[in-house]
Amino acid sequence: MSRYKITIQYDGTNFFGWQMQSQKRTVQKEIENALAPLNNNKRVVITGAGRTDTGVHAFGQVAHFDLATNLETDELLNALNARLPIDIRIISLTKTSSEFHARFSAKRRYYRYQCFLGDNLLFKNQSWYIDEFENSKLNIFADKITGIHDFLSFSKLNKQLKNTLCNIYESKWFKTENMLIFNVCGNRFLHHMVRYLVGTMVAGVQDKISINDFEDLLNNPQKDVKIFKAPPEGLILIGIDYEE
Repeated sequence: MSRYKITIQYDGTNFFGWQMQSQKRTVQKEIENALAPLNNNKRVVITGAGRTDTGVHAFGQVAHFDLATNLETDELLNALNARLPIDIRIISLTKTSSEFHARFSAKRRYYRYQCFLGDNLLFKNQSWYIDEFENSKLNIFADKITGIHDFLSFSKLNKQLKNTLCNIYESKWFKTENMLIFNVCGNRFLHHMVRYLVGTMVAGVQDKISINDFEDLLNNPQKDVKIFKAPPEGLILIGIDYEE
């Protein structure tokens, strides 16, 4: 029995997120369905680094699974991709230590959020369509996020979650011709956290919330705050860092 680490890309448009759900199409279910024929049609459980939501995409999701097989890693990679649907692709597969854990061994996670300024069919499922607006102050809000904060105000309430502290290493907006892109890197992220941050920052530069109120949400975390949440289609899990 060997442990394998895989890096996965997927278009989340037609998935009900990452996590297995019995009656719904999920990324985890599709990959486990592809693995089963390689394990005498028995389930192979895969564990992801993060649980992306419905409509959220991944450029570098990481997962691990245990499997006894005589296939070489390149053969296993090809066998899996041959069985996967067109909207999922495994881009790397390697043997790893039995102590490696896709979620708990992760040190940094990178997300990107894309806002398309205007209307373009090409980016319909990979960005938040939003009318052009004055965006020069976005990084004033983004700068407030870096460092260690309690992000309870910027997350979906989870009563089982005791620790809502996150360490944000990078938080930066930049603009291309028609796209506003937010890059954020942290040790962990709470449920819906990036979407709440993006929605609230955009609301801030539209004068729907002040920078002082934004800072107050960071410094005085509250449950069930009524703030702004960006839609899922603009969010992409870019990658995960692990210690060498």
